[in-house]
Amino acid sequence: MAIYSSCSESFLVQEPPAALAGSAVENGPGVEAILTGAYAMTTRGDIFGSAMGSDWVYGSCASDDAYKGTTLGDQPSFNQVEQYNVLTSLDYLNQRWRDCYNGVARANATLDFLKTVQAGSTPMDGTRAKQIEAEAKFLRAHFHFQANKIFKNIPYIKTKDEQGGKWGDQIENTDQGWGPMEEDLNFAIANLPESFPGAPGRATKYAAITMLAQAKLYQGKYSEAATLLDQVINSGKYRLVNNYYDNYSEETENNAESIFELQCSASTSGDTSLRLTIAVQFTSGPAAQGGWGFYQPSQSLVDAFQVDDQGLPYLDINKRPHFPNDMGIMSDKEYPAAGQANPWEVPIDKRMDWTVSRRGVDYQGWGIMGGYAWIRDQANGGPWMTVKYEVFQRNNSAQSNDRMYNNRNFRFLRYAHVLLWRAECYVEAGDFAKARELVNMVRNRAKGSTPVMGLYTGKVFTAQGVLPAGATVDWSKPAANYKVEPYPEGHPAFATKEAAREAVRMELRLEFATEGQRFFDLRRWGQFTDPVNGKPYDVAVLSDYITRDSEFRAVMRGSTYTDKKRYWPVPQQQIDLQMGVLKQDPNY
Repeated sequence: MAIYSSCSESFLVQEPPAALAGSAVENGPGVEAILTGAYAMTTRGDIFGSAMGSDWVYGSCASDDAYKGTTLGDQPSFNQVEQYNVLTSLDYLNQRWRDCYNGVARANATLDFLKTVQAGSTPMDGTRAKQIEAEAKFLRAHFHFQANKIFKNIPYIKTKDEQGGKWGDQIENTDQGWGPMEEDLNFAIANLPESFPGAPGRATKYAAITMLAQAKLYQGKYSEAATLLDQVINSGKYRLVNNYYDNYSEETENNAESIFELQCSASTSGDTSLRLTIAVQFTSGPAAQGGWGFYQPSQSLVDAFQVDDQGLPYLDINKRPHFPNDMGIMSDKEYPAAGQANPWEVPIDKRMDWTVSRRGVDYQGWGIMGGYAWIRDQANGGPWMTVKYEVFQRNNSAQSNDRMYNNRNFRFLRYAHVLLWRAECYVEAGDFAKARELVNMVRNRAKGSTPVMGLYTGKVFTAQGVLPAGATVDWSKPAANYKVEPYPEGHPAFATKEAAREAVRMELRLEFATEGQRFFDLRRWGQFTDPVNGKPYDVAVLSDYITRDSEFRAVMRGSTYTDKKRYWPVPQQQIDLQMGVLKQDPNY
């Protein structure tokens, strides 16, 4: 496996290390090994600044879906991201830049080495060689896309041969890189097979089509995205799995809904886990194992999971009630107290408790979440924690390093993305009936999914957040009042373009909550669709979020979000390393 580690731009121009050069590995297995190293970078990198794979820092915690969590003083660099007050010297940005281009370097090393092997005495089979080229170009597009999500203008780095003899550090960041990214993805589409039997996790033709469709959406090109998404839908290769949480469980990986899935593992000898897994663990309680308590869902997100009497979400935020919470209430104090709303009676979407861990609900078999005692600092991060990145207790023995890392895969692209993105395209084209049909496919799956089980009606825990002696849990009953229904024909949510947009956007939020895409969705809707109350959509939503959150989160007071903060600045360290080549975003 090729490894690149550098604090300068030299990793963009390095040849494969000497250990991988020479006739000993100038063959098919050698090329395959370097390609494996490129795939490995989809989950590697720094836990915080890089956030590769899950994009939890920039995609979720910079949005209205989640808070940094933990304490105010823990990872102070994170506060800049959460408060929309980022400096060009922020170390997080350099980490993201470095890890994106480390991935690019590995993809390019694969292409260079493949070319060497094919020109040598032991070339690979032509068909497999073309597939490897396509896989490497898919990954190159992926890593540039991960850079493009954060930085407005990026250098698109190809091999030296492809760049007419130019090294990577000679390529300027003049645009967003869409042109060469689409070229790489189109090559992948033309040359990748529809599947790799027995080899899950490899890029396929339909993974490349789906990623290209996503790139089109990020450019506001709805009609072009629609054509691509239809190819995936009409292929008949994918379907929604029956249970929503089968898209997160380590027991149902690489299923019929998965289009591109990041492969993770954990054992006593090593791991390929997502880097954030230790960061999101509880710091106290039965589920704690040295975790740090980051990545706490927001009150805004929890509120969004509430449903009305018809089992439908509240699309108008001004009519959406606040979901009850146990802020400031110790675990051994009664909750809900007399006169307080009972959170187990409020009707909610089933997906909430598969996304958010809260007091009184089982947490992946680790025990009934005990509230205050489980949270590192409620006053800073709120009373909720994420669920989608923690393994079931029954699989604890398969993990490594006291669950610092785990074996849960991350579904980067799945069929529900395709359906809801296609619903967006139908809305923009004025076909609200088709949009409703696709949204209802996702909602009906949620309706039929297995709920979180275990009804606990007690109001107190011990001071340590565990069930008191004699407490009982009825495991034959759902943990809460779950209700999810499809939108009926003629519902006003699909009567106008404005209303239909909100319905589809809400479904995207509920389905993919805490999966690192919310901020990027808000941004593209702000860039390419109509304003709301005279403001770009992202500015309207995030400004409202800051106002509402500031009522109980002092850390957000004084924060502002504008359209000039849609992207983060190019790291000053990189500009200094490539003077006269890289240019700073003019908004900074």
